[in-house]
Amino acid sequence: MTEQQVAERPTAPVSGDGGSRRSPRRLRGDDSSHARRPGSGFWVKLALVAIVDALGVYGILTAAGVHSWWIVASLALGLVIVNWAYFSRRAVPAKYLVPGLLFLLVYQLFTMGYTAYVAFTNYGDGHNSTKSDAISAISAQNQERVEGSAAYPVTVVLDGGELGFAVVQDGQAEVGTADQPLQPLDGATVEGGKVTAAPGVEILQFAQIAQRSDEVTQLVVQVSDDPADGTLRTQDGTTAYVFSPVLKYDASTDTFTDAKTGETYTPSDHGNFVSADGDVLQPGWRVGVGFENFTALFQDSRVSSLFVQVTLWTFAFAFLSVATTFFLGLFLAMVFNDPRVRGRKIYRSLLILPYAFPAFLSALVWKGMLNTSYGFVNKVLLHGASIDWLGDPWLAKLSVLGVNLWLGFPYMFLICTGALQSIPGDVMESAKLDGAGPFRVFRSITLPLLMVSVAPLLIASFAFNFNNFTLIYMLTGGGPDVVGAPLQIGSTDLLISMVYSVAFESGAARYGLASAVSILIFIAVGLISWLGFRRTRSLEEL
Repeated sequence: MTEQQVAERPTAPVSGDGGSRRSPRRLRGDDSSHARRPGSGFWVKLALVAIVDALGVYGILTAAGVHSWWIVASLALGLVIVNWAYFSRRAVPAKYLVPGLLFLLVYQLFTMGYTAYVAFTNYGDGHNSTKSDAISAISAQNQERVEGSAAYPVTVVLDGGELGFAVVQDGQAEVGTADQPLQPLDGATVEGGKVTAAPGVEILQFAQIAQRSDEVTQLVVQVSDDPADGTLRTQDGTTAYVFSPVLKYDASTDTFTDAKTGETYTPSDHGNFVSADGDVLQPGWRVGVGFENFTALFQDSRVSSLFVQVTLWTFAFAFLSVATTFFLGLFLAMVFNDPRVRGRKIYRSLLILPYAFPAFLSALVWKGMLNTSYGFVNKVLLHGASIDWLGDPWLAKLSVLGVNLWLGFPYMFLICTGALQSIPGDVMESAKLDGAGPFRVFRSITLPLLMVSVAPLLIASFAFNFNNFTLIYMLTGGGPDVVGAPLQIGSTDLLISMVYSVAFESGAARYGLASAVSILIFIAVGLISWLGFRRTRSLEEL
C-alpha cells in the first residue's frame, strides 16, 4: 500500500462509541463555535466591569475639574488594568490578583505614603491649602469700608445654588457670588433702585435671609475682576457697602503691604507672610519643613518629656496587657481542660462572653461602673467608697489594665484551649512515667509546645494593644490631663491616642506632627514584630 493510499484510508471508529466518533476537525469546529457563544457569566462580568468603568470615568472627570492630574493618571491606569485583566484570555491569574492589589494600593500603600508625605510638611490649622488660596484669604479678611463710598440697596439671591448679591450700579443690574465678581444681570426687574426679580436667580425673602444670617454677613463679592477695586459686604442683608483691602498684594514682588502703615510682609520658608518685625499674617500655606516635626519631639523639652512619658506607658501597657491576658487565659484553659471538671462546656461558654461584646460598648459600661460618685464598684462592691478610679493618674492606668484584662482574657483562653488540646497525650504520659512533677511537665513540655502555635498570636496581640485607641478613648479619653502640658495629653494616652489629640484636640491641629508620631509608631511596631517573629523561629525546632 502506498503512502497516498494510507493517507486516504478512512479512520475506523473506536470501539465503545457506537461508530459515531467525529473527526478531530469537526470536534474542533464545534468547540470553537460553542466558545463564541457567551454565557451568562460573561454578561455578569461585563455588567460589573461596566459599573467599575463608569465610576472610574466619573472620578477622572471630577479630578480633572480640580486639576488633580495625578489622580486622573492613577484612575486611568487602574481602568486599563481592570479591563485588560477581565477581558484578556491570557490574564486569568490577574483576574484574582487585581482586586486585592488595587485595594492594597488604595487603602494601605497610598495611606502610608500620604502619611509619610504629611509628616514632612507644616500641614495643620493655618496651613491647610496653597499659597494662592492664602493670598486670597488674607486679602478678603483684611478689608475696611471705603470712606465716602456709596451704599447699594442689595438683594440677596441664589445664583446657581450659590449665595450672592444683586445690586444696581450705574443703572445696570448686576449679580455676583463669592466665586464670581459682579456681572450684568439681563432681564432683571428694578424697582426703587433694587432688583426685585430676575430670570435664572432666586430672590431670598426676609425669613430666608434671617435663617442664613451668618452666611449673608460673611459673604464677600468682588466688585470686578480686579481685587483692588474692592468688595461688597452687608451687615443687615438690605444695604451693601464697598470695602477695600487694607493689605494689598503685589504679584511682581510677592509681598503684602499695609496701606496704612506701609509695613511690608514677605513670604517665609515656613509658609507665612512675615514682616521685618516678626508679625505673621494668617492663614499660611502648606510647605515642606524637612525633619522639623520629628526633631520637635526631642528638641522642645516640654514636648519631648511628654513624648517619652507616653512612649514608656505605651510599651508598658502593651506588654502588661499581653502578659496578664495570656497567663489568665492559660490558667483558665488548663483548669477547664482537665476532664475531672464537671460542666466544662458551660463554663467555657460563660468565659468567652466578654469577647462577644463590642469592645467600645464594654469600655463605656466599665466607665460608668468606675464612676466616683455613683459607679457600681464604689457604691456596691466597696460599700460607698469614694475612690477616683479614672481621675487619679496611677489608678486610671490600673483601671485601664484591669478593663483590658477583662476584655482580652477570653481570646487567650480560646487559643490556649485549642493549643492544649492539640498536644499529644502520650507525651504527657511519658513525662509522668519518667517521674516529672506537674510544674516540671508544664515548664519543660506544655509551655514550649504551647508557644509553638501561640507565640505569633502573642506578637499580634502586642501590636494590637500598642495601638489600642478604642479602649483609651472610650474609657478615660486619655485623661487625667497632664497639668501644664503644651499639648492636650493625658496620663493614660498611648502614642496612637496622642496622635489623635495632636491632630484634633490640642487647640490648633498639627497634622504634620501627628503624622510624624504615626511614622514612629509604625517603625516601632514593625521592628518589634520583626524581632519577635525571628525569635519564634527557634520554637519550630521543637
